Amino acid sequence: MPLVTPLASDENVEVAELAKFFNETLGFCPNSVLTMQRRPAIATAFINLNKAVMANEGRVTAEQKRLIGYLTSANTGCRYCEAHTILAAERYGGSAERLAEIWSFRTSDLYSTAEKAAFEFALAASSVPNAVDSEIADALHQYWDEGEIVEILGVISLFGFLNRWNDSMGTTMEDGAVDAGERLLSQSSWTRGKHT
Repeated sequence: MPLVTPLASDENVEVAELAKFFNETLGFCPNSVLTMQRRPAIATAFINLNKAVMANEGRVTAEQKRLIGYLTSANTGCRYCEAHTILAAERYGGSAERLAEIWSFRTSDLYSTAEKAAFEFALAASSVPNAVDSEIADALHQYWDEGEIVEILGVISLFGFLNRWNDSMGTTMEDGAVDAGERLLSQSSWTRGKHT
């Protein structure tokens, strides 16, 4: 049972209009946003931040951003966000092979050296305590410019917020996310957990 019950998707006109963004990324509005709208300013600020972070301004693709979000969420143990990000990665072109090999990225030929540097950074930056060191930073700078690094860290930080929000809230997982978790994460230890 969630800590706070999500409101209906049409509860707030401004939030509902902004939340159409999630119809593209997930196919539905996540319950996390429907809970945030109990304070509409939080929901609208979050959606606008999400849109800004996920905008493609450089070479970091929409699929790569969702994989970075997935690694961040899995690293912190947020089952809710794991299912959402793997679903979004698939919707943005992630092949079954790439999605299945995400935890083998270090040795997989399906990922470029630039992606591997971004993924190592995601794991280090989402660790507690933070594990970003000069070696990880140097590798990141070798492949990505400073604007792209800001985009990558924006994704990691956005999911840091969402991981805390959804795990603390015990946000109820939507059917589409449950399906994605069961389909795309069957090779991992993923479960729905407390998000029932």
